Amino acid sequence: MNKVLDQSKLDQDKADLRDLLGDKPNVYTILRSVSASGMTRHISLKIVHRGELIDITYLASRVMGDKLGDRNGFNTIKVSGCGMDMGFHLTYNLSSILYAGQDRAGYVIKQRWI
Repeated sequence: MNKVLDQSKLDQDKADLRDLLGDKPNVYTILRSVSASGMTRHISLKIVHRGELIDITYLASRVMGDKLGDRNGFNTIKVSGCGMDMGFHLTYNLSSILYAGQDRAGYVIKQRWI
């Protein structure tokens, strides 16, 4: 694939996500599954946009370069590791990418579990 086209698509995905998130960005995380060892989690990301709950897992996975997964029919992002809040981890990474260059970019998006 053409890297210029890939970069322009990535830039468009970032702009689309920023538009969806609006002025006071909030992301809601949903834990879909945990491995038996507790070291891997599959998490979905949602937002409220114009009064509707929207799944942004696909766009977020593209922007962050994470592989999109599927658990029980839901889009998920696979997160490995333990000892920290993985929903916060995903949201912090997404925020850092979307708002790069801003002061405390990783903290622009607020996260909550549902």
